[in-house]
Amino acid sequence: MLHQVPQPSQDRMTPFGGGALVVGIRRVNDPLVVLTAAALARATGGELYFAYVDEQRFTEREFPDGTVQHSDINPDSADDSWHLVEAELKAEVARLLAGSDLPWQFRYLAGRPDRALTHLARAVDAAVLVVGNRAPEHGAKVHEFLDGALALKLAQHQHRPVLAVPLSVVDWKAPMPWS
Repeated sequence: MLHQVPQPSQDRMTPFGGGALVVGIRRVNDPLVVLTAAALARATGGELYFAYVDEQRFTEREFPDGTVQHSDINPDSADDSWHLVEAELKAEVARLLAGSDLPWQFRYLAGRPDRALTHLARAVDAAVLVVGNRAPEHGAKVHEFLDGALALKLAQHQHRPVLAVPLSVVDWKAPMPWS
């Protein structure tokens, strides 16, 4: 029997009013992602779940609250430096939201960003996912551009709306970066 992938539909929508927002952030983050998500949360009354996905780690176990137990890809490594990354990212989000009374939480996730963020969105029944989107850099190949677009992967593999925050753009008249 063929596995049927659940499709987007009216009965699967999570209301924006009060709905959670899952926000994918990067190590070298642009404040626009955090600030855009905060503005949307203010408008909708939703709680923010900021998430960083460490691709050098893998998920061992997923928990109902969206947290995960994770380990380093290299089994011989006893590297706990991820705790420093987590602390830095939390501090940056706190700095950007200083003076705001918005409720927020942070999740340190592991593995593929699209899958990790989708798991978190399911766990908190998110109304929307918010991620940054950069224009492809000069010299990028078409497949690198398409394979690397997190917003595109999210929009194709789960039913929640995805808000892609533009972090850089390409002039309409400029040649495509891979040409």
